[in-house]
Amino acid sequence: MSETTALLPDNTQHPSETFGATAADRFADAVADRTRRGGQPGTATAKSRRSRTLGILLRRPLVLLSLLWLTLVLIAAVWPGLLAPGDPLAGVPADKLQAPSLAHWFGTDQIGRDLYTRVVHGTSLTLSAAAIAVLVGIIAGSLLGLVSGFTGGRVDAVIMRIADVLLSIPSLLLSLALITALGFGTVNVAIAVGIASVASVSRIMRSEVIKVRASPFVEAAQASGNTWGRILFRHVLPNSAGPVIVLGVLEFGTAILAVSALSFLGYGAPPPAPEWGALVSGGRDYLRTSWWLTTLPGLVIAVTVLAANRLAHGLDTVGGSRR
Repeated sequence: MSETTALLPDNTQHPSETFGATAADRFADAVADRTRRGGQPGTATAKSRRSRTLGILLRRPLVLLSLLWLTLVLIAAVWPGLLAPGDPLAGVPADKLQAPSLAHWFGTDQIGRDLYTRVVHGTSLTLSAAAIAVLVGIIAGSLLGLVSGFTGGRVDAVIMRIADVLLSIPSLLLSLALITALGFGTVNVAIAVGIASVASVSRIMRSEVIKVRASPFVEAAQASGNTWGRILFRHVLPNSAGPVIVLGVLEFGTAILAVSALSFLGYGAPPPAPEWGALVSGGRDYLRTSWWLTTLPGLVIAVTVLAANRLAHGLDTVGGSRR
């Protein structure tokens, strides 16, 4: 023993003392290394997240074009006079059924109203109805899926059987049945379309909640004595909302299509309100001679729905790359 002790240097320290003495230097090295990489220590910078998202968008031109188109549609909904300063209800009978030209980009209808102006001013009606429908579907479906996935058992079984029944009915047929009970009008159409999408949203939310519920941080929150409401809305919901948000963007395009279809059938706002579906419906009697009355509003609907779907796919790609 004495020989071993003699071989040790005089400055030999206990391992714990050595760790404590070098801890500050190692922390400083870690901070310097993180700073060289362009981030703050211990946090993921928002700049890097924005750069990654922008890089994905630039690599996908269709997503960028879809975002630009939806921005233009949003401007038309909020400030229609900025894109079409004319009166959508005023017409000049002498100019009726004129083909698209520089004077009338989308042509004129059967009483001389500028079709482009009516499409632009009808954007707010269609988009507001679609937004109400998406909010109804997302809020109601998320709450049902949250409760179903977190509680499980009989509550889960009952909610999911109701969702299965709703999913077995075609969404347009279910919307028509609800409109019959609620009455005609843009708001009632929006509520009916939103209720028809509750089942699909609830199933997506339930699947995400079941995955998050088994996470260690949720178990730690339960062991810490947190109430179930605090666990649900502070821990489970924020970590389960990503796919539902993407589904909401996708449902926005579907809601525009459904609202336009119901408006085409005459369940939306009464004439002469320039809803997109009503514009397509109003031009079908002149389809042989004036194709633009149905084709151009229909193309606006189709491009908007496709842009929303492409943007939803892009958001899903960004979310998948982060995960």
